[in-house]
Amino acid sequence: MTNALMIPSMGSIESYIQSVNSFPLLSQNEENKLAKRLRDYGDIQAAHRLILSHLRFVVSIARGYKGYGLPQADLIQEGNVGLMKAVKRFDPERGVRLVSFAVHWIKAEIHEFIMRNWRLVKIATTKQQRKLFFNLRSMKQRLETLNSGEVDAIAEQLNVKPDEVVEMEKRFSGKDISLEPLSEDEDDNFGPIAYLTDGSDPSQILETEQNNVLRNEGLKQSLDCLDERSRHIIEARWLREKDTATLHDLADELGVSAERVRQIEAKAIQKIRHVMVGSN
Repeated sequence: MTNALMIPSMGSIESYIQSVNSFPLLSQNEENKLAKRLRDYGDIQAAHRLILSHLRFVVSIARGYKGYGLPQADLIQEGNVGLMKAVKRFDPERGVRLVSFAVHWIKAEIHEFIMRNWRLVKIATTKQQRKLFFNLRSMKQRLETLNSGEVDAIAEQLNVKPDEVVEMEKRFSGKDISLEPLSEDEDDNFGPIAYLTDGSDPSQILETEQNNVLRNEGLKQSLDCLDERSRHIIEARWLREKDTATLHDLADELGVSAERVRQIEAKAIQKIRHVMVGSN
């Protein structure tokens, strides 16, 4: 299984996320059937569907590692490699969902990528920081650690904060921060990996996604039960991503009072709730 075969093209992050969110989620029964086809017959199409349906979870997990300053696209791609490894090793007979099994493999690949690149993390995000990066080594007057006076002088000359000079010097000196805990003492058993990652349970993410799908489907059905004016009011008031309408906006548009719009809205919402409850 290769990235080119399985993974959508990584253009912009926004378009990629939109693309992976469009792939339908699988029920546990569908997931098990596909996993058995892959395990028993080496069905690549089954693997393809398993991977595509879980790419959104890789994005969710990768977002938890923004604190390292590494490109989000790279984190996602590494997580995708972990997902593919998980799909290859997944046993549907274990009775767990693929997302719960895959989270270990996804995080393992991301962790390895971060540890390979930790010393090279890009902190030069401004013009002044980039200038610091390229000039600090030549500006150091001796091999020892810079003293506070030298730090302040360099910071003033390059128009950066003293803390940025200290941090950059640490990176040049190879004084990396440990990503994993170094002590077995429970009180000290925390490293950056522990607090820079997203602690969300992937199974809860899956459940939330499925509920959202069901709610959206139910909402579509309930909107179809409304008359044209009521539907327009609900959509304008609640379903637009931006520029939602006020009661007075709709009153002016429809030629009625704001109170009348509120009454129509309240009745429509009551009807929507009734339809959605009935469909569940």
